[in-house]
Amino acid sequence: MKAFFKVVTPAEAKRVLLAISPVGTEQIETVRARARVLAEDLHSQVDLPHFHRAAMDGYAVRSKDTFGASASLPAYLKLSGTVEMGKEAIRPVGKGEAARISTGGMLPPESDAVVMVEYTEEVGDGMVEIHRGVSPWQNVIQIGDDIKKGEPVFRRGRRLRAHDLGALTGIGISSLRVYKKPRVALISTGDEIVDVDTEPLPGQVRNINQHSLAGLIEQCGAELNDLGVVRDDREALAKTLRKATGWGDLVLLSGGSSVGARDIAMDAILSLPNAEMVFHGISVSPGKPTIFANAAGKPLLGLPGYPVSALVIFDLFAAPLIRALGGEDPAGVCRLQKTARAILKTNVASQAGREDYVRVSLEEVNDQLYATPLPSKSGAIFTLVKADGMIRIDLNQEGVEQGEEVEVILF
Repeated sequence: MKAFFKVVTPAEAKRVLLAISPVGTEQIETVRARARVLAEDLHSQVDLPHFHRAAMDGYAVRSKDTFGASASLPAYLKLSGTVEMGKEAIRPVGKGEAARISTGGMLPPESDAVVMVEYTEEVGDGMVEIHRGVSPWQNVIQIGDDIKKGEPVFRRGRRLRAHDLGALTGIGISSLRVYKKPRVALISTGDEIVDVDTEPLPGQVRNINQHSLAGLIEQCGAELNDLGVVRDDREALAKTLRKATGWGDLVLLSGGSSVGARDIAMDAILSLPNAEMVFHGISVSPGKPTIFANAAGKPLLGLPGYPVSALVIFDLFAAPLIRALGGEDPAGVCRLQKTARAILKTNVASQAGREDYVRVSLEEVNDQLYATPLPSKSGAIFTLVKADGMIRIDLNQEGVEQGEEVEVILF
């Protein structure tokens, strides 16, 4: 089925894109799982810690033996020995006794608190002077304080961070099931595009999109296959698309999506087996001429050729799509963007019926954040580089006035 110039709202576009099914899963070692996405719910099979541990350097005591102790009226306890790190504490602490203990050491039987070393002093005849009393379980990490056996650890769809791995190995999880990295094939189109080392002639431009998009794809946790720049030729593009759909879980096409005599992207896409154009256009600026199609059993997202348009559309639609494809919770991937509140310094006009994203720079004056709109030309890459973020103007608004508080989506 062919559908040309079918424009959808941003909400409709996201609904369609995030309905995608994630890629397959694999079992890997926990120590290699940083930035991978969990494909299973994890529960702790143990208590952590599994013994009472000292939270401070000091002396393990029976707390009731220290009640009322102070610098002017210290308590005196008999030193019963030292708890060795990494070994089980077997000898109980008896009434009126104290045992030396280091942070992380196992609390001896019968003891229920640790007096910090700063509030103690060893005196003659094997006695310890206690200058401050402690309450039961003070300065102690009890069994299961960190996590209890059976408690949920992480839910499926979580992208694991470095310190998550330490938590998992701490409870004995040596391997886990994660989603495979989605494979994204990247293609740029245009006879006017030349390599970075080439001096562009009049009418030519150096390749911007390919290198920026490649980095963004990898930031999303995907495996990249950069298929380079394809000239404006239907057969050449169709051949490269066939290669891309044969390799990738998703094809990302930069350029060739706007209306024009030389735009051959749709013809090339629709020449592939089982091709369907889902939409051609999102009511958003910049980036309206965005394509989404299914072809040869794979999703294909066509970004506009102008650098700013391409990168804004990537942030808004391609990044959530790649993350959802990689197993992250579709309901959560659109909430990953960090935001800040700021006062708008100038009026910003907008066209009703179109969701506008306006790049802004931020400055702080007297603890108040202000947003200054930047030039909005889609081909001006440095307006994006100079921007700290962008503001969204709803498709039902006709602009935002100077002095209004706005939400800034931070880059």
